[in-house]
Amino acid sequence: MTAEITYLEAIREALFEEMERDANVFMLGEDIGAYGGAFKVTDGLMAKFGEQRVIDSPISEIGIVGAAAGAAHMGMRPVVEMQFIDFIANAYDMLTNYVATARYRAFLPCPMVVRGPSGGYVRGGPFHSQNPEAGFIHTPGLKVVYPSTAEDAKGLMKSAIRDDDCVLFFEHKYLYRRIKGVMPEGDVTVPIGVARVAREGKDVSIITYAATVYKALEAAELLATEHGISVEVIDLRTLAPLDDEAIEKTVRKTNRVLVLHEDTRTGGIAGEITARINETCFEWLDAPVLRVTAHDVPLPYAPPLEDFVLPQVSDVVRAVRRLAAY
Repeated sequence: MTAEITYLEAIREALFEEMERDANVFMLGEDIGAYGGAFKVTDGLMAKFGEQRVIDSPISEIGIVGAAAGAAHMGMRPVVEMQFIDFIANAYDMLTNYVATARYRAFLPCPMVVRGPSGGYVRGGPFHSQNPEAGFIHTPGLKVVYPSTAEDAKGLMKSAIRDDDCVLFFEHKYLYRRIKGVMPEGDVTVPIGVARVAREGKDVSIITYAATVYKALEAAELLATEHGISVEVIDLRTLAPLDDEAIEKTVRKTNRVLVLHEDTRTGGIAGEITARINETCFEWLDAPVLRVTAHDVPLPYAPPLEDFVLPQVSDVVRAVRRLAAY
């Protein structure tokens, strides 16, 4: 086993290893070369692989993604960085109308990764704290990955780079330097589309992903020690495709479900998960499926307001206690 490294370092390690393994892998993005990226994820890549494989681009997200798509069609495996994932909106047309449909329309492979820092809890305000994953999960042809642990960040990045479809890889910036893990030796990947059980439980299931996995785990500990409620926590890891088998299994086990995410409530993936549970295992429910999400407002800069808008441990505890009372 290797030394313990941060979530950010795990992603960097995956990029290094994949670029060493496959000469077709290259990086493209704003300030990723000489500067090493806004959060230093790509620090050292240019020194190791040179300017031809770590390319500092103009400030044009749609141009970056379009160039990467063309390279992918020609056999390359580009990894695109959005300096902040909020600005992926500028490339929405290219991703949803072109990249996602390329294989279906013209049998054009599009093995590319679009990655970048996302999420709040860092006082970044409305332009640097968004979770826009729900804007892409309903687009056929795109895969959406959002890991919560350092080990999964590395293993899923490796899988994303090797995938023959476009993968959107969300990296929660709150986790970058707060979460650490020990990387297994060798070339270890984590499969896309498979959830994990972050905590075993028997009374209530919390289905979540990214930074709110840790809110769920903290709440589960409090609920166990203070209220005697056993909570199972499911970390989705991948949002498209969803692991329906893991979702159904935990519903059948606990019969009570809370879906937790940092994205806003309206149109968030919690609604899709709730619908799937109602369609496939409604008879196993002993209570309605509840949601704990962010409020439907832009994320404020002010710390007290951000704390109010985003899901907190107390919100999770309150919702689980309500479920357990049914």
